[in-house]
Parts: sequence; C-alpha cells; structure tokens
Amino acid sequence: MFNQISVVVPAHNEERFIRRCLESIVAAGAHLPAPPEIVVVLNRCTDATEEIARSFGARCLVNDERCLAAIRNTGVRAARGNFVVTIDADSWMSEGALAEIDARLARGDVVGGGSWIRPERVSLGILCSVLVVLPYLLWSLVRHRVCAGMFWFTRAQFDAIGGFDESLVSLEDLDFAVRLKRHGALQGLPFRMLRHAHITTSCRKFDEFGDWYLVWNPGLVRALASGKSRSASDRYYYDVRS
Repeated sequence: MFNQISVVVPAHNEERFIRRCLESIVAAGAHLPAPPEIVVVLNRCTDATEEIARSFGARCLVNDERCLAAIRNTGVRAARGNFVVTIDADSWMSEGALAEIDARLARGDVVGGGSWIRPERVSLGILCSVLVVLPYLLWSLVRHRVCAGMFWFTRAQFDAIGGFDESLVSLEDLDFAVRLKRHGALQGLPFRMLRHAHITTSCRKFDEFGDWYLVWNPGLVRALASGKSRSASDRYYYDVRS
C-alpha cells in the first residue's frame, strides 16, 4: 500500500513560470508508486495559468484573497493525499524530491520539513539584498533552523497546528515552519531539511523591481518582516502581475 502525495501550488498570473514548476513535479512523481495529485490554487488569474495547469492534469481551485496563507490553506485542505507538499509556482523541485519526501514521511519519524533553495541566478545586488533581509530572518533561520521554500508534512500534522496563519500577509511560510517544528518537538518528531533534493527559485522579484531594490528600501523590508503590513505586502506581492 502506498501513501498518496498531493502537491499544492498557489498561482497568481503565473503563465511565465508554472509550466516549469509542473514539469518538475511530474518528473519527480515518476519515482513514486503512483503519480502525485497536483492542486493549483488560482488567485485572481487573468492569463493562461489555468489552461497550463489543466494541461498537466492539475485540479484547479480558486481563492481570490490577497493572503498567501489563505491561498495555501485552500489547496492543502482540498488535497486528497495524506502526504502534502507545498511549492510556489515560480520554483521547481529536483527530480528526487518527492521520493525522498515519501520515504521520510512513510517512516513516521519526522513531523515534516523543508528544502534548501537555490536561486536561478546571483548578482552583487542580490547578495547585498540577502544581507539586508537576513537580520529579520535570523530568528527563524538560525534559532529554529528552518527555511522558506518548499514544505512537506502529513495532512494530520497540518490540521493539528491549524494550517497557515491567515492573520499574516507575509512570512506566513516561515511562521508555519516554526509552528510545525514546535509541534513536532512535543511529539519527539524532528523537523528536517531534505538531504539529497532541493528547489530552484526564480529571481522574478529582482527582475521586476531591480537587484538593488531591497537595499534601497529598508523600510519595505521591515514592514514585510512584520507579517502584518497590508500596504507593503500589496506593493511587493499581491499587486504585482495583477
């Protein structure tokens, strides 16, 4: 008997990127006993995102809120698999990712985990931007040893911690990882990073705003790091590609 894996992909006007994301899921799924379920949550899409998603056999749901936590929750709660993976539409997973996730969760000795992230390109501006953002993320990245990107967990553990926090309009992913890790610690189950797999993420924010944008706008970085600034989140996330 095998465990069904569902991969949830939030998508707002992602026709430029989602095909590569879905291709990576299909390729990774070839190493599983059965193909993964792909759930794409459409958010205010006015382009060909839905058409592309359906061409890969994805289930398409709609959530038009300007809240990634709510969008992610819509997909996970509709997922049919007992193992769930979340990945953004502008990222793609390495070929062995789903097989490693399946093996780790099937053993039942972890609460879930994350993955290391590789940017599709690097520049001096991007490296300096990382240094600007890093102080706001040290609490999560260093103290709790979690990172953003692709997360994987069982549906039962997701339900136990109440999913993603919909009161947050940014950094909901790091908050989820920290709470998942804390919940696992109460059960003696560690939060783990994938050892042999990773994701690659686009640098589209830098392409859209410029590689030095965050360096020249430290106030925006502070606002986004609070998780509560609607104006900052709309400016940097929800009003882009509208």
